[in-house]
Amino acid sequence: MTNIRFKALEQIMHDQCTTPKQEHQKVSEYFAQYVFTHEKMQNYLSQKAYNEFQQSISNNQPISLQLADQIASAMKGWAMEHGATHYTHWFQPLNGATAEKHDAFIDFAGGNHNLERFSGKLLVQQEPDASSFPSGGMRNTFEARGYTGWDPSSPAFLIDGTLCIPTVFISYKGDSLDFKTPLLKSQRSLSETAAKVCRLFDQNVSSVKVTLGWEQEYFLVDERLYMARPDLHLTGRTLMGHASAKDQQLEDHYFGSIPSRVMQFIQDFEQQSHLLGIPVKTRHNEVAPGQFECAPMFEDVNLAVDHNQLLMDLMKKIARKHKFRVLLHEKPFQGVNGSGKHNNWSLLTNTGVNLLSPGSMPGKNLMFLTFLVNAISAVYHNADLLRSSIVSAGNQHRLGANEAPPAIISVFIGQELTKILNQIADSPEKEELTDELSAKIQLNIANIPELLLDNTDRNRTSPFAFTGNRFEFRAVGSSANCASPMITLNTAMADQLDKFYQKLSGNMKEGASFDKTLIALLRDLITESKNILFEGDGYSDDWIKEAEKRNLTNVRSVPLALKEFTKKHNADLFSKHKVFSDKELEARYEIWLDTFIKQMQIESRVLGDLAINHVVPTAINYQNILIDNVKGLKEILDGKDYREMSQPHIDSIKKISAHVKNIRQMVSNMVDARKKANDAQDIAESALLYDKEVQVWFDQIRYHIDKLELICDDNIWPLPKYRELLFMR
Repeated sequence: MTNIRFKALEQIMHDQCTTPKQEHQKVSEYFAQYVFTHEKMQNYLSQKAYNEFQQSISNNQPISLQLADQIASAMKGWAMEHGATHYTHWFQPLNGATAEKHDAFIDFAGGNHNLERFSGKLLVQQEPDASSFPSGGMRNTFEARGYTGWDPSSPAFLIDGTLCIPTVFISYKGDSLDFKTPLLKSQRSLSETAAKVCRLFDQNVSSVKVTLGWEQEYFLVDERLYMARPDLHLTGRTLMGHASAKDQQLEDHYFGSIPSRVMQFIQDFEQQSHLLGIPVKTRHNEVAPGQFECAPMFEDVNLAVDHNQLLMDLMKKIARKHKFRVLLHEKPFQGVNGSGKHNNWSLLTNTGVNLLSPGSMPGKNLMFLTFLVNAISAVYHNADLLRSSIVSAGNQHRLGANEAPPAIISVFIGQELTKILNQIADSPEKEELTDELSAKIQLNIANIPELLLDNTDRNRTSPFAFTGNRFEFRAVGSSANCASPMITLNTAMADQLDKFYQKLSGNMKEGASFDKTLIALLRDLITESKNILFEGDGYSDDWIKEAEKRNLTNVRSVPLALKEFTKKHNADLFSKHKVFSDKELEARYEIWLDTFIKQMQIESRVLGDLAINHVVPTAINYQNILIDNVKGLKEILDGKDYREMSQPHIDSIKKISAHVKNIRQMVSNMVDARKKANDAQDIAESALLYDKEVQVWFDQIRYHIDKLELICDDNIWPLPKYRELLFMR
């Protein structure tokens, strides 16, 4: 192991950093070249067929088989012109990855009549084997059949000579087995309810689109050092090793000059992203050494999720070309910043109005305030559910550590908006608003754009922050599928807007003034949800105490956080908006618990193996070196000189023996705890035992390994250190 480590370092030090020749070409000249966009579709279809397709998309109507045949023929023609030989239904199963099964266009009909075929039937639906994907008990083991169904709202694209068609994935009985299906349902529900509320202000609004702009953080590690760390290779994070004397404390990496070798990788994956229509725009160094970030322009939430999943696959593949490995784990290195995936969420009307952006007209600002307050209320009433949508084994280590927001869900909106909301909340609660007070409030509302112009902040410590024209859900983990938090947020907002609309329209039927009734309802919502608003430092211990006083929960345990999925009011919420059936929600609860258990199993087994088979032998070898040294000192020294010179070695020998003994015993205890957890009566109990008992022994083993690492000579330590992983370029 030691030889592998030093050989890797030697190879890295002798690498030549050469910049490959690139054709200077405007991004606009090749953007979406490998995407079957609507513009390309229009070129391959008749105008009648294209108009029918557009109408079906706009009205959420099914596409006829005849039209599907025409589109399939157009797709095949375009794809084959670009060298494609195969097609696949590209989908997002509940294992967090993407999936695809490739079929050739050619149909071996026999004789000399082999033809390239691709029909509408093959485009619209396929039947991949669903038996080995997570289902949470929604199908029996012997029921292998599953179906993928074309999602026309997300365009097909080409990768490595294969036409990839974005699809949903459902079971034989019609249950959702993927992320896309419930995302589309939540998107539709929110669009409908938001449009109803908008029409109270503007009759021209017929639809509302949910938009998402994600920010993807990641680490880059040289692949040779990566392969010299079994824990990094098998779990995505380092399970042991003390921190470097210098990491991020000088704050010299963030927004610094991007290293040349890293820049070559970034330019490569950006170009491939642009070819696939992913509008990546921003790149920069992140806070931790070896950490970087990219971000695109805002898109429709469904397309943005597809693009993020595609980008993560691209990054991993392209990194290998540059002798890197991409780490998307939320906390790959202890003691430095982890990686998140900030989800910037907003709502856009068909008339081009961003509902979370204040406008120049007082009426638009009333609409803005309506959606802002309802979003705050939705988060307040569904904070625990929102947390459950972003928890994972990896994110559990990140939340509340270093730069990451805490596990306490709070909302930041900035001082100026807080003042306006407080003014509304402080108006008379039990009596009707006077015309004078209503006019005064509306005057302040009209000034919102000017107030926010130079007075907004982002508050990096807030897990859910208003940042001028959208909400930024910062607690999402870097490896997560964006669909999970978006499904929950969309559904929560749809439900809140639906309740708000019913109250407001009901009061209007009784002849009440629209503006005064609206402000009165906003006043009630602000007063009710004010505890969720927090402007201060979310990293401080004082906030944890304050949050407890406000009855805001701080659940750090993954199994306990996921338990929200089992509560009846949450099941009713998803069922009401037809996002999840009770069975689908229960299945997801079991899948996330099972994923957590398996990740903990893998980590504990890897740590146990490294501890017994690598760390302990290394410690004993170093101990033997010290023993020989002590014996040698005795041969050449005597009396006081011997005692003074040998005592530090003797102390180290004793410490090594104690740590080795503890490691062996604790690995045995961890194995017993794992067996106990595996033998638990149900999956929830098993997950809790892993979270509590297995994790305890896991942490204690790490403690003793860290102590041994500080004692043992650096030259014989079997694993690369953090500093090597973080600082090699």
